[in-house]
Amino acid sequence: MPERLTDTEIDKALTELAGWTKAQDRSAITKSFKFKNFSQCWAFMSRIALLAEKMNHHPEWFNAYNSLDICLTTHDAGGVSPLDIEMATKIEKFKP
Repeated sequence: MPERLTDTEIDKALTELAGWTKAQDRSAITKSFKFKNFSQCWAFMSRIALLAEKMNHHPEWFNAYNSLDICLTTHDAGGVSPLDIEMATKIEKFKP
């Protein structure tokens, strides 16, 4: 089972992840993305879905037209774990 990161460890990791922030109401990291259209957004989500399956670590997300809000937390750890930081880092490489 992955270990939950401390607030200090999360803050340090977020310095390397532009636009990612700590959630206000729980131990999670979040980021909002905007795209030119729904198709671009859906393609980005598809890439993340394939990554999530490969990592066996699935994001919480909300999509409306060209917007995507992602929330990463590790339920087994009760908060942010190294898996969330790894996934956020990989997601950043998918940005158009």
